[in-house]
Amino acid sequence: MDRLPEGAPEGPRPAYSVVVPFYNEAGSVEELYRRIVAVMDGLGKPYEMIFVDDGSQDDTRQVLQRLVERDGRVTFIELRRNFGQTPALASGFDHAAGDIVIAMDGDLQHAPEDIPALLKPLEDGYDLVSGWRKRRVDNFWLRRLPSAIANRLMSRLSGVRIHDFGTTFKAYRRDLLQHIRLYGELHRFIPALASAVGARICEVPIENIVRPKGKSNYGLGRTLRVMMDLLTVRFLLKYFTRPLHFMGLLGLIFFAGGALIELILVIEKAGKGWEHFHIMQVRGPWMTIGFFLMTISVLLFVTGLMGELVARTYYESQGKHIYYVRRIHRKGGSS
Repeated sequence: MDRLPEGAPEGPRPAYSVVVPFYNEAGSVEELYRRIVAVMDGLGKPYEMIFVDDGSQDDTRQVLQRLVERDGRVTFIELRRNFGQTPALASGFDHAAGDIVIAMDGDLQHAPEDIPALLKPLEDGYDLVSGWRKRRVDNFWLRRLPSAIANRLMSRLSGVRIHDFGTTFKAYRRDLLQHIRLYGELHRFIPALASAVGARICEVPIENIVRPKGKSNYGLGRTLRVMMDLLTVRFLLKYFTRPLHFMGLLGLIFFAGGALIELILVIEKAGKGWEHFHIMQVRGPWMTIGFFLMTISVLLFVTGLMGELVARTYYESQGKHIYYVRRIHRKGGSS
């Protein structure tokens, strides 16, 4: 990834790119911008800020436009509609020119003052540094408990020993992002995907702040989607190149279950008399229900996994995007 992204402004290449997706965060943009500038100026190296508007319905776009007009380090990517956090981050990553890419949320729940702590392990040779919300301040039942369960499962399934997969606040080497293709809602599993390409990963504690303004865009439904994504990531990490190993194992399990039912029915028929016990008449409904439940579950599961493979092939082999940009705003003009 030595080549700059298409359309990048001329001049010295930035050392850092700060990527922030926004969705209805008009009240947070200005403060977050001021704090990022204060921290990044202190590092003494050139940097850029890539702010992505993910189809906001409030004044976020107008606020971002004003920032572009007064600061040449700001690039504002305006997406055509609300695509979601993963596509918004992917658009920022695709347009980042810095050797180090820092990603964070736009709702002021991430403290820009933690950026130097994220950058330090990169100097020691790490490829990805993830923030760890060690002392969380979210609602216990709706956020902290489901997150703890998901993080524990993800750590066991992926083999990546970190505590907090869900936070967006991370620092990456730019060349690592070249090997990671994002789609769906897989941004929270980037450490797991990065581990598959041999990335060195660590985490550092960061401050977890109560959202000071606006309303959270997350809810219980997000937790359920995370659980589904866990299965996707596990499949991609372990069985992507050999799906038959996974599907064959499932087939053996279901076959064993079906064979056990049949064996029990045969034994029952033998005990009560072959001529006097008619399985379909006595046990027919249960046998039919069990057969269809197993068949449907296998079809749904396999179809879902094959769908993931088709989606990955669609986006990667054909170079399709998971987002569409309306225009890119930079100081001096838009494209």
